[in-house]
Amino acid sequence: MALTEQERAGHKGNGAEGSRSRTASRPATRNAAATRRRILSAAVIEFAAKGFQGARIDGIADRAGSNKSLIYSYFDNKDGLFAAVLEKTYADIRAAEQKLELTSRDPVEAMRELVAFSFDYVAGHREFVAIINDENMLQGVHVRDSRRARELNSPLVATIRTLLEQGARMGRFRTDVDPVQLYITIAAVSYFHVSNRHTMSAIFDLEPAAVCGTARREHVIAVILGYLRV
Repeated sequence: MALTEQERAGHKGNGAEGSRSRTASRPATRNAAATRRRILSAAVIEFAAKGFQGARIDGIADRAGSNKSLIYSYFDNKDGLFAAVLEKTYADIRAAEQKLELTSRDPVEAMRELVAFSFDYVAGHREFVAIINDENMLQGVHVRDSRRARELNSPLVATIRTLLEQGARMGRFRTDVDPVQLYITIAAVSYFHVSNRHTMSAIFDLEPAAVCGTARREHVIAVILGYLRV
């Protein structure tokens, strides 16, 4: 059945209105995502500086140029925000690791690169140490409740397993290495000297920078590769 002029005009109007509505929703979506990122970045700084107990939503809102009600609408509560900060902390290091493209390289050089990267990343991201330390003080409650935080670490274990298998087939790595245990060891030797740099520098009369310097970096790489060597 043919439409009247009035009906045709109405259809045109509805189409234009729908188009304007869709166009308007895109900036709103982008702005919401940008606001969420800004809140998370502010929360990382605040939690790293003051810990979960000491940080305040007011302070995070001020730092983010936002307001408390908006933070609560995105993250529900302080625990939800801290869990999101933990997820971001793990996501950032895993994203940086993926850029190394380790599985396409010689397994020994790839393992050297992974250890060096882990050492450098932790040394250059003190907020990473502070937030992980704080979560351990809280007995890992937020990580246990976050499937994403746990899943973010699975690809690295898979990468380590692949490198171990490649190196073993080539006769360059021992064949009895557990990838999870190796991951824990790499994390430990990349982390301890940063988290304990002040006590270590005092005990051994070293500058804090020396505790985290080139000599320590080369020692850590040599320890891991020496363990893996056949």
